Amino acid sequence: MSTNESGGQQPLLTFQIITDTHVTADPAHEYNLNFERALHDLAVHAQGSSGIMHIGDITDHGFREEYEEVHRILRLYQAELPEIHFTLGNHDVGLGHWESRLEMYTSSMGMPGPYHDHWIGGYHFIFLGTEEGLPTFCHLSDEQLHWLDGKLGERQESGQSMDGQAMREQPVFLFLHQPLKDTVAGSLESQEWYGVTQDQDLRSILSKHPQTLLFTGHTHWELEVDNTMYPGNGETATMFNAASVAYLWTNADEHKSGSQGFYVEVYRDKVLVKGRDFTTGSWIESAQYEVAALVKAHG
Repeated sequence: MSTNESGGQQPLLTFQIITDTHVTADPAHEYNLNFERALHDLAVHAQGSSGIMHIGDITDHGFREEYEEVHRILRLYQAELPEIHFTLGNHDVGLGHWESRLEMYTSSMGMPGPYHDHWIGGYHFIFLGTEEGLPTFCHLSDEQLHWLDGKLGERQESGQSMDGQAMREQPVFLFLHQPLKDTVAGSLESQEWYGVTQDQDLRSILSKHPQTLLFTGHTHWELEVDNTMYPGNGETATMFNAASVAYLWTNADEHKSGSQGFYVEVYRDKVLVKGRDFTTGSWIESAQYEVAALVKAHG
């Protein structure tokens, strides 16, 4: 459900989500300038944040010169920004020799490999990534999927008992560049921007862990459309398309200049996901979402 209200509570944790920065080797390129603008917005408005989560396509081609430009831009705001955790995207590793592109990503961004996880402020953040250099899709190995299933099962329950009968489940935050087919904006089969080779395997895992919030990029779809969020309804993960920092796409299947992302606030009983327009420095009123904490029977 959409909301702008937090009920006067203070969040237990805040973080931000950006994706598809597509930084080029040209400092004056629109994508690079949009990345700078987004980081400026975060530096000003994300005080107290526990981290920024980047969902892939950091660079436009995976070139060394592009990673150097990423770091030049990051240094402009490094003192004001929290730690940034990265996901790899198809533009980072799918447009050249797989092993060398992966090594460029891991060494440049300080990430341990295609997938990794972190406990931040008592909450679990899990990052998935392709293990083959596919042009657009991602390939998740059996080993990675087994790892994910186990990670999603770690410390599932938290919160206060309710009437001695139920417990709130602590949300888990999951990040993957490509969305599952026919879920969030841009992932409809006809739109051709879904992209998980093991789509059914991942769905099967998520159905066992409906407390998960899955954030994806890749499609660039603007946050104003009505299927930015795919509700899990207690049966699977709640999923969000996180748009793009570099440029946007519309339901008319057209390119649109713009730069968007999410600010996320975590409360004891809910998570607020707040769409942000980095170009105008304003909230996107139609993209303010509340995900209530799942409650399950105790014992």
